[in-house]
Amino acid sequence: MSKTDQMLSILWMLRSGKQMNAQQMSDQLEVHIRTVYRYIDSLCASGVPIIADSGPNGGYRLLNHFIESPLRFDMEEQKALVHASIFAAESGYPYTEALNRAVNKLKLYTNDDQLDEINRHHDGMSVIYPPITDKQKSHLEILEEAASQGITLSIMYDKGRRTAPAARELDPYGIVYWKGSWYTVGYCSLREELRSFRVDRITAVPETKRRFERPAGFSAKDFLMRNLLPDSLNSHQLINVIIQGQEQVLNELCQHWLFGHALQEREAGKAVFQLGQPSLLTYVPYFLLPYGRTLTILEPFGLVEKLAEVSSSLAEHYEKMKLCEG
Repeated sequence: MSKTDQMLSILWMLRSGKQMNAQQMSDQLEVHIRTVYRYIDSLCASGVPIIADSGPNGGYRLLNHFIESPLRFDMEEQKALVHASIFAAESGYPYTEALNRAVNKLKLYTNDDQLDEINRHHDGMSVIYPPITDKQKSHLEILEEAASQGITLSIMYDKGRRTAPAARELDPYGIVYWKGSWYTVGYCSLREELRSFRVDRITAVPETKRRFERPAGFSAKDFLMRNLLPDSLNSHQLINVIIQGQEQVLNELCQHWLFGHALQEREAGKAVFQLGQPSLLTYVPYFLLPYGRTLTILEPFGLVEKLAEVSSSLAEHYEKMKLCEG
């Protein structure tokens, strides 16, 4: 047997839970006892928690928690890992290559039937996300590493307003994937406050010599959602929005990022949301407008009025277009 096979055999012997001495292992493997000592040393160096008990009744054994740990993935775990790699690759996850290497190692140590099963699960899953550039992936790696190690970055950020990218120092607390885009959240020294930045608008991310400590319990995800839904999550003046409609239509509405977080009650043919007044008078009517007659707004009446106003404005706009064409 090869050295790797013999070391794995020693691991399996110890994993049985029995204490074995070097001579017993030597006899089973049919190798010199000094070879067993070298293999034990190599296993310890690789991080295997082997305990050596001295004395006449001594020998080698594994820590209990390592004995109880599985040395292989079952088929459900293999399937989940393969599917996770697909999601990661399509979303632009910065360590996709490392995840793919892990999946390839998984495939390397499977038999033909298991490999066929893994490939069939892989081929049966597809994910569609907006494409992400190699530059963005590189920036994501730097941002994630800086967030974990507490390294301040000097980013160049393009606001998308036809102005030159501006430099600012950022303490990145984390990265968040939301609705097809990656964001980083952290303390901006320019604004002297917590801010979020779209990664696709960052043009450079050089490191600085400064270090920072991320606040205990801070959630980049929660911060981003509070900023995306300021009046719906933070306002004390929330308004009940009661909508009636077909089950399929209401299900689709509840999956929307805004309404999903504002849902309070759900029953057959009706859903109750709580939204802030600013939302009701700005973007909410435009979210509801495409559903047309499939939805009925029971409350509040102000939202019905706003929808009527928006609809009339659109009808007038298209009437003018018809006249221009004529």
